[in-house]
Amino acid sequence: MFRNKLFVMTALAVIVLAMLAACAAPVAVPPTSAPPTAAAQATAAPAATADTGSAAFQIPEIEAGKYNVAFVYIGPHDDAGYSQAHDLGRLYVEEHMPDVHTAYVELVPEGAEAEQVIRSLARKGFDAIIATSFGYMDPMATVAEEFPDINFLHVSGFKSNGKNFGNMFGGMETIKHMAGMIAGARAKADGTNQVGYIATFAIPEEFRLGNAFALGVQKTCPECKMDVRFINTWHDPIKEKDAASSLFDAGAQVVMTGADTPANAEAAKDLGKWAITYDYIGNCKLESCLTTMYWNWGPIYAADIQKMKDGTWVGGSEYFDVKDGGLGLFGFMEGQTPQAGVPEDVIPLVKQTLQDALDGKFDRFSVFSGPIKDNKGNTVIPAGEKWNQCDVDQFAPPAQPENPDCPAKYGNYWWNENVIAELPKLQ
Repeated sequence: MFRNKLFVMTALAVIVLAMLAACAAPVAVPPTSAPPTAAAQATAAPAATADTGSAAFQIPEIEAGKYNVAFVYIGPHDDAGYSQAHDLGRLYVEEHMPDVHTAYVELVPEGAEAEQVIRSLARKGFDAIIATSFGYMDPMATVAEEFPDINFLHVSGFKSNGKNFGNMFGGMETIKHMAGMIAGARAKADGTNQVGYIATFAIPEEFRLGNAFALGVQKTCPECKMDVRFINTWHDPIKEKDAASSLFDAGAQVVMTGADTPANAEAAKDLGKWAITYDYIGNCKLESCLTTMYWNWGPIYAADIQKMKDGTWVGGSEYFDVKDGGLGLFGFMEGQTPQAGVPEDVIPLVKQTLQDALDGKFDRFSVFSGPIKDNKGNTVIPAGEKWNQCDVDQFAPPAQPENPDCPAKYGNYWWNENVIAELPKLQ
């Protein structure tokens, strides 16, 4: 009898515990973000949950009868920086290509989660997927092999398969070089002779863009030095502002950013100094902002998507420059006026350099023309020599193995002679 009662009591306890555990089961919550703008709401279809196995992302629906293109963003679509610039490009496509439907997934971390999101978009039935951050490259390459009938375009990387997976980026080196001219002129006018640069990760992109900026500074302020802070993130306004404040505290008069938000301009405003922002045409609003170097993705995306629709697009390597209409320097493009803080004496030089770039006479190879020395006194590009395209995306030996398909002549693992920072160790 006792055993029967004990059995019943034990069974009841197990049932109660099971019911309590079910009530307490965790619920997957999508990543938080700012509410979408009215324009974004108009183009983002009803969502379903991705089968990511971890965090739940909102995977939009396709539209029947249209060519469907999905974008993957590292930050929020309205970050006033890199992701918003891409989203402007997406909206441009919808406006100019009525037979194309676009949608996006935002705040997607690089790595495994990116692979899961890209795969979910492919399974949903999108005709093309565009991933916009460097760390999406390998995940996209993997998924592209699984879906040979879908086009995959990766922005800022260097891998492709010659079929349905390609990479694309633009010669922002040219624009950052001009921004450096402005920074150098401002620091010289203020009598400080020091500027700063916020770098994200220790990848070739950050060295080439930082050096392009430093070479521009050197052109208008030969005495100027450039300090660097790495923040190891693309999008973190707090870290970006802290890095800017650190550079200002160390003596910089102007700080340019390679990250995604205009937080450096906020720091500059607080300290009565200057900033140069990045990525998005609309983020140079404060008086502390001298200019922004921005992307104009719309025409570039529209051209690639048209090729995809026509069946003529092949996944390779695409690299555009100022003459192709995908890049801008705020205050200096047609119809714009330079910001009040830009020294008058540098404006003609910047305008002439920009016009040469628009005419195809000045580009990223012009920026990296010898003689150029590093901050150890070594000649990294001799007189009469220039970069080649294979230098763009590589560190070059001995920092990385030689690429037999595209050997780098000079690479990117060096700092220009006016940079006072040490090279970070590579992973």
